Amino acid sequence: MKRAIAAIGLMVAFAAGFVVRDMVPGEQVVSAQTPRVFELRTYVVPDSAKLDLLHARFRNHTGKFFARHGMTPVWYGKTSDQPASGTTMVYMLSHASREAAKKSWDAFRADQEWAAVAKESGVGPVKIEAVFMEPTDYSPMK
Repeated sequence: MKRAIAAIGLMVAFAAGFVVRDMVPGEQVVSAQTPRVFELRTYVVPDSAKLDLLHARFRNHTGKFFARHGMTPVWYGKTSDQPASGTTMVYMLSHASREAAKKSWDAFRADQEWAAVAKESGVGPVKIEAVFMEPTDYSPMK
């Protein structure tokens, strides 16, 4: 009798777990239907005044051009350690593939409206480093 009650209790607990799992928030996992690549870009400008102008350009204009050319911003940040904190901005984009990234960047660079915005921003020359990455099999973001 005790075994029957224990077995019924385990079955009820197991069934309750299925019901409750959708009601309790768990760890969020971001994923895509197709493999994608991420591009980490680091921009370095000569001084903090130029960095402020660069942030303003991104805040007010760049996102619209990224969307126009099929690029998906994932994250924007600024460094917090000296001396880079006064001259460096870092951000990450998502692309469907390396080929899609190349196509997007080619179109972005050829966009005359973007060229005018970049020139008018007053940022001037920017040292750019780009690194492409793909998620590992254990990454929460795919």
